[in-house]
Amino acid sequence: MIGSRASTSPARPAGAVNGAPLRVATVITRMEGGSGVLALRGAQSLDPAAVRPVIVTGSGGRLLDEAAASGIEVVVEPCLREVIAPRSDLRALRRLERLFRERAFDVVHTHCAKAGAVGRPAARRAGVPWIVHTFHGFPFHQFQSLPRRQAYVSIERRLGRITDVALCVGAGVAAEAVRRELVTPERVRTIGVAVDGPDRVKASMSARLPEARERARAALGLPAGATVIGAVGRLTYQKAPEDFVAAMRALDRPGTIGVWVGGGELAEQVGRHAATLRHSRVILAGERTDVLEVLPAFDVFALPSRYEGLPTVIVEAMICGVPVIASAVNAVSDLVIPGQTGILVPPRRPELLAAAMRHLLDSPAAAARMAAAARARLGDHYGESELHAALLAAYSPGAAESVAAAFAPAGSR
Repeated sequence: MIGSRASTSPARPAGAVNGAPLRVATVITRMEGGSGVLALRGAQSLDPAAVRPVIVTGSGGRLLDEAAASGIEVVVEPCLREVIAPRSDLRALRRLERLFRERAFDVVHTHCAKAGAVGRPAARRAGVPWIVHTFHGFPFHQFQSLPRRQAYVSIERRLGRITDVALCVGAGVAAEAVRRELVTPERVRTIGVAVDGPDRVKASMSARLPEARERARAALGLPAGATVIGAVGRLTYQKAPEDFVAAMRALDRPGTIGVWVGGGELAEQVGRHAATLRHSRVILAGERTDVLEVLPAFDVFALPSRYEGLPTVIVEAMICGVPVIASAVNAVSDLVIPGQTGILVPPRRPELLAAAMRHLLDSPAAAARMAAAARARLGDHYGESELHAALLAAYSPGAAESVAAAFAPAGSR
């Protein structure tokens, strides 16, 4: 059974007391996509003299190589799978429990629903003193049956009892966690995604310059003078790529090219749908590691997700000065403020997505105004320094006050 930590006073993780680095296990089912990037950026942002992270994952690609190149230890546990598989899940729980005991981690930090459902009980059973979970979004959403949604909420509430800190990617996700009573309110923290480094600076400085646009289109094999609407994300049910294709059909604008950057299990199905378009076309560009470099190829960025947390790619599109259309779900409205920094549309409404595309293409001044406002609103936010501070506060309770004081107005100190 899942117990509760509410009756015990939070103990400071051991490593912070004796001066040794905190030993943190960062657990994520699949080291890919936006959640994988955020988990990796968080681990990379930490000073190894203060926090020593170990990434525990079921699978991954280039991000695992990047983690290893950064000097971060990676443990691959094949039983940790994204799909629900009771036998495999039970083996993963037992193997994680053994790993946590043997390595004597001070903190276990799980990411996303499945890793949280397995990793948090394993940490509890192993006696790990501090458990942190990041909600990148939720496993429940409006397109599920009510019984399944209720079951997921019930499971998350039970897991919330053994969670010392819940980090929510975006204010919309945090508000939902509080409203659904997944975790007690005082344990909920809001964090953002992290886009940083020389690539961000380069993209910001060159945003919307003709040469950046030309390079991006050449990299994608697109005609220099074409009208291009783009999306970036995994070709999965969550991202609703079929609605992107349907919106391109409803747009019905000859010569317009849709580009979807990203791979996934729906690639073949989406490709078949795209092949039926008559007056426009959709190109599936596959996985790419140069997203910030190819985003300037787009006249409009559109993300039609069924559900989301706070997509990193929206921050990246805004950095690159591309006007954004996105589904009005979860924390997307943290970034996309209707009529100011972009356009929101209801999920699963490709005809409204097409209308928004048409509006931005026909109103370039309005599109440019929204893109400029989005870049100005981002400023220097959504970088690794903010993520670093949030993680330190989450991992070491005594650091919370000092971090809060550092960000408090001068007159209140």
